[in-house]
Amino acid sequence: MIFRRPKSSIPQRQFGTETNMTPQPIMHARPSTTKMTLSRIAIILTIAFWILYLLSVIIRQLFEGPQSYDFTLEAFSYAFVVSVLTFSSLLYLITRQGALERFSKHTRVPRAILDRYFANTQPSITVLIPSYNEEIDVIRKTILSAAFQEYPRKRIILLLDNNPNPTNTEDINRLAAARNLGNQLQQLFDQPLNRLTAAYKQYKKQSNTQQQITILADHYTWAGQWLKQMAADEKQVDHVDVFFTDQVLLKLADEFILVAQALHTSIQDKAHINSERIEQLYQRLIWTFTNEFEVFERKQYASLSHEANKAMNLNAYISLMGQSYQTTATPDGTILLPTIQKSTADITIPDSDYLLTLDADSILLREYCLRLVYLLEQPENANIAVTQTPYSSFRGAYTRIERLAGATTDIQHILHQGMTYHGATFWVGANAIIRKTALEDIAETEWINGYQVTRYIQDRTVIEDTESSIDLAIHGWQLYNYPERLSYSATPPDFGSLVVQRRRWANGGLLILPKLMTQIRQRKNNNELISRAEIMLRINYMASIAWASFGLLFLLAYPYDGRLLSPLVLLAAIPYFITMASDFKYTGYKHTDIFRIYGFNLILLPVNLAGVFKSIEQALTGKKIPFARTPKVKDRTPTALPYIILPLIIVAFSLFTFWRNIDAQNWANAAFAAFNTICATYAIIAYIGIKNLLADIWLGATDWMYVEVKPKQITLKQIEHTNFNWQSILYHGANQDTIHQVSINKLDREQLV
Repeated sequence: MIFRRPKSSIPQRQFGTETNMTPQPIMHARPSTTKMTLSRIAIILTIAFWILYLLSVIIRQLFEGPQSYDFTLEAFSYAFVVSVLTFSSLLYLITRQGALERFSKHTRVPRAILDRYFANTQPSITVLIPSYNEEIDVIRKTILSAAFQEYPRKRIILLLDNNPNPTNTEDINRLAAARNLGNQLQQLFDQPLNRLTAAYKQYKKQSNTQQQITILADHYTWAGQWLKQMAADEKQVDHVDVFFTDQVLLKLADEFILVAQALHTSIQDKAHINSERIEQLYQRLIWTFTNEFEVFERKQYASLSHEANKAMNLNAYISLMGQSYQTTATPDGTILLPTIQKSTADITIPDSDYLLTLDADSILLREYCLRLVYLLEQPENANIAVTQTPYSSFRGAYTRIERLAGATTDIQHILHQGMTYHGATFWVGANAIIRKTALEDIAETEWINGYQVTRYIQDRTVIEDTESSIDLAIHGWQLYNYPERLSYSATPPDFGSLVVQRRRWANGGLLILPKLMTQIRQRKNNNELISRAEIMLRINYMASIAWASFGLLFLLAYPYDGRLLSPLVLLAAIPYFITMASDFKYTGYKHTDIFRIYGFNLILLPVNLAGVFKSIEQALTGKKIPFARTPKVKDRTPTALPYIILPLIIVAFSLFTFWRNIDAQNWANAAFAAFNTICATYAIIAYIGIKNLLADIWLGATDWMYVEVKPKQITLKQIEHTNFNWQSILYHGANQDTIHQVSINKLDREQLV
């Protein structure tokens, strides 16, 4: 069941959210010497207080405390929990320090250099946008943000994964709108493209004069006004619409008009602009409006994988690139047969130097492709397979939970930049530019149901980008995070959709660890340098959710002996919390959000544990876990009953622990339990909401009352009166299953065999 509101309505803003919708600057602020010094001091203090705690409390208690087996086991258990949590905190500080080092040194490549390079070298790029049942307005903004990239030779492919034959009216309309989106956008871009192409051809016929510069400036002004008119016509329902209008359309329009002003000023100053530069400026205009749009549906072809995950949606199309195909009808459906004769082919899919994978709820800023491809094209970066700007969040969220989820996203952006500093980059799947030859290097091929299936991006786990990062590293490729904010993606607006997303993120890391160990051994055998920081960061990235969740669970649930507690544990954690609070302020949030994040993580503890247990289940059974897509609709997603009840149990148990420790005069444990109670209670009220909490409990409690109506089983007598599927028999041959489905009275079994 989904709670709906009218799609034309403006969402109601919750109290406690932010109204400022201006994103952080593209360039990170250059950190001061003081900030970098304090960052190093935080690392030293964390290590020092942890060592002091082990020496002054754990080791001392082992000698001076009760010499019992139970106490010794408890001491080692508590020391282990404190150590793994401190380890994750320390790696946060180390990663952050790496990010600050990168921000202090990064400088932008001037635009004129980019224009000069791409005027002579134009690597092809194909934008792949996998989409499953997203709202048409969401998809449209994503496609347009890719279309307005100032980059030559762009092919933009919407990989539509909806049911190709829906029966629901809403699904039928959504599918029809998505299928027609490419044609609509092609028509939209035809007007400016035709005008600017004609202007460029006219310029090529004439000599370079001041009059030609004036004409070029007028074209830039016209293009800017065209974009401003488009922005004025855009619907602005929520903060994502505002971001798209302001940061994609109007920012590009303002830049075009600014170029026009610069050209007019050059005329006034009687400066000479050579013909090469003028030609580059014409090309920039034309490239911005040059796009080839296509909608591709893999589910229309029986010869392609229909596995329900994003990785196989991407793999299906990538495996077809660079070839021509004829469509052939079979009893299973239409299949694609390769052909070398393009003249008779029904489908030809061009190959590409680079691929840009882009989630259907993401938006790129205008220079994303230009700057990242330029980076990949430099000779010293020939071994970089994937580059990206880890996505930031849209500001001005209408719900408190979306705002806080966005805060964690912006913190992760910083951490991913720091991981690149230490050579531990992971591919974050919302957006990335990928060298196609690198994907071909890690491709795996198998035959399924008589059809060849190629996997470039692994779908063994639901965090396909993480596993592909290790696959690329095993084959000697590197990954790189570009240190700017050039991509943005949506964060879940309600607790139900957040549960789906975070449960998926928590699932799979443990399964990939053996591949990481293989990579480490391989690099050592090849005498390649691999730092301890890289190893620790990669292990922490994949396994920290598991050990942090279990560690927090032990701290919440187990009544540890008061003699094991010490202010040194708190002192070891304080640099982490102070630094994170500072990072929240740096990214435009509040220092006090650190407490909200703590409560937020408390109520997500059952979700993270569920994801970890799913990883263990998959390791034991060897079966894939179904890919759960994060809902990207404007309706509230109900939360499964366990993830509603368990946060309440956490609050109740924390209250019980508080009362029990007060009674035992164990004041430190009582204070910790009281803090947990307050933070978790606030999180439930602020991020789930009492009304939604009660509604989801009711839905979960009554769901068992609804029974799915199963189709009636067809009896042998009924089979006798059905049409015999002779096409299937001739195409597939007669196997044991089809034999049993045919009436003996209709066809002699021996004839089938």
